[in-house]
Amino acid sequence: MNDQPVAVAMAILYQQGKFLLQLRDDYPHILYPGHWGLFGGHLEPGESPEVGLYRELLEEITYQPQQLNLFRHYVDSKRITYIYHAPLTVTLDQLVQREGQDLALVSPEGINQGYYYSAKIAQTRPLGSPHQKILQDFLASYGQKV
Repeated sequence: MNDQPVAVAMAILYQQGKFLLQLRDDYPHILYPGHWGLFGGHLEPGESPEVGLYRELLEEITYQPQQLNLFRHYVDSKRITYIYHAPLTVTLDQLVQREGQDLALVSPEGINQGYYYSAKIAQTRPLGSPHQKILQDFLASYGQKV
């Protein structure tokens, strides 16, 4: 049995004071199905968090930031989560979403309320609680600087 925590990397991508979120698929086998969350995912064996995140962003939304900046990492008994941030320098219609049901730029108010409306599926869905906490931590650290 492998007791090693799983390593994941996620991106806080921001544009004009809003944050890019993905409405996760409704598959019951994934974490936080049907919730809004950050883009990113599991790291491959031997892959650095930054390289893995560039790969995940390319796979999920065909986007490559010029530079990823480490915000912080979160550790618990099951996973190590590396959080990076970068500006989103393209419009939403320039992204090709290959994973998830929807994507949106969500305001800090939407993040704090903990749910957001998807026009694509015509439903309001919750934010994944760890994603909301990460974004709230980021807002507390960077506030109006994004």
